[in-house]
Amino acid sequence: MTVLPIRIMGDPVLHAPAADVDEITDEIRELVADMFETMDAAPGVGLAAPQVGVPLRIYTYAYEDDEGQPWRGVILNPELWMTPLIPGEPDEEEESEGCLSFPGERFALRRSERVRVTGIDLDGDPVTIAVDGWRARIMQHEFDHLDGVLYIDRLTGSDAKLVQKIARKRGWGRPGASWMPGVDDLEG
Repeated sequence: MTVLPIRIMGDPVLHAPAADVDEITDEIRELVADMFETMDAAPGVGLAAPQVGVPLRIYTYAYEDDEGQPWRGVILNPELWMTPLIPGEPDEEEESEGCLSFPGERFALRRSERVRVTGIDLDGDPVTIAVDGWRARIMQHEFDHLDGVLYIDRLTGSDAKLVQKIARKRGWGRPGASWMPGVDDLEG
């Protein structure tokens, strides 16, 4: 297995919709194994194929809840349904998230509290995931990547301006920018 470079916010693959996986091949299985290794090395709680330069509708996820219960998997060709957002400003402590494609930063973002995701696993079997809380946030965040949306694209006001300032300072707005988990400094 190989840790893959993670694309940074200026890379074009991060800003375009990903294509469906038509066939589950050995190459797809190897990609998913590499994605798990990369996600773990980062460390992260999710990783979408576009984040490693592959424009396919695949993402991995891993999360351990407050009771230490692990939750880990992969979903291909997902579809997402979510409950409506609760109006208001996001809570800085409870609703902040980060992204491996904008490393080292966290911003508050309102997300739906509950989601249901359907798709297939690496065996081609149907998968349905119905979750709430942080697990719902992970599903929405990774699903956004498959549609070419970064969480920073959803920010407004002073947070959106700060993101642009950070990106300029670190040179992350250029196509091809990437970093290697476990090797490169997160500050770019």
